[in-house]
Amino acid sequence: MEHLFLNVLNVVLPVLICAGIGFGLALIHAPFDSKVIGGIVSKVGYPTLIISHLSTTKLAVGTFLDVMTAAALAVAGFGVLGFVALKALRLPVRAFLTPLMHGNVGNIGLPITLLALGDAGMAYTMAFVVVVLISIFTLGMWIPAGEFSPKKLATSPIIYAVALSLILMATDTSLPQPISKSFDILGGLSIPLMLLTLGHTLATLRVKTLGRSILLTLLHLAMAVVIAAALIWFFGFTGPERGAVILCCLMPSSVATYLFIDQHVPEYGPDVAGYILVSTLATILVLPVALSYWI
Repeated sequence: MEHLFLNVLNVVLPVLICAGIGFGLALIHAPFDSKVIGGIVSKVGYPTLIISHLSTTKLAVGTFLDVMTAAALAVAGFGVLGFVALKALRLPVRAFLTPLMHGNVGNIGLPITLLALGDAGMAYTMAFVVVVLISIFTLGMWIPAGEFSPKKLATSPIIYAVALSLILMATDTSLPQPISKSFDILGGLSIPLMLLTLGHTLATLRVKTLGRSILLTLLHLAMAVVIAAALIWFFGFTGPERGAVILCCLMPSSVATYLFIDQHVPEYGPDVAGYILVSTLATILVLPVALSYWI
């Protein structure tokens, strides 16, 4: 048992250390432009990382599409259950629904699945990342703002990166080596930049109500277990895709959702920040248990 937990910590600790460095940069007030870095990651890092990994990793296209479908169902499941729970708790849906719906599958999910499940696990996590990112930058903006704007979806480089990757996977075609190597280099920027940004953002969040944050974290974990178990049963996932689905469902609330909450319903910004921080810290306990006993 001790050896098992040591192996799990070897997977989780590198992620926490990298995020901790970003946290430290915020504490010493080092120059760090999260907006610029976020733009680089979303417009360059994520698309090239997706193409780089999906075009070179041997995956069944059908299974990858199944995981994408499972990711969409997971987001919808969190949305429906979260809506019901928020109504029961008499909490504002506009402020808390999108953080409950969207897990941090990019900043934490990608490095964790890469270390725990290898390239195949990370590639299946990409399916979750694609769906969650699209949802964050559509529903994640629309719900707090109360408006519908499909322009962001049509202009997202991630959509076209996934389409190109699926074509390359289906036709067993490789990119020219200079382009492939360039994408490897650019895609390699994503994970370290995401982890540094995660730590830096957590250090700058304004936390207000701890009790509510703990309650929402426990609610999210309960929903995650139910949704992950249902998806595994329904799709019959095994191997790396099973592990990827479980880990992605257990991810804490996405930091990216806070930006839209703070912009459109700022009066609840500190409450949402507290929930994001507590749910992120909870992964220190949740991930070792999940990796040891479920995955």
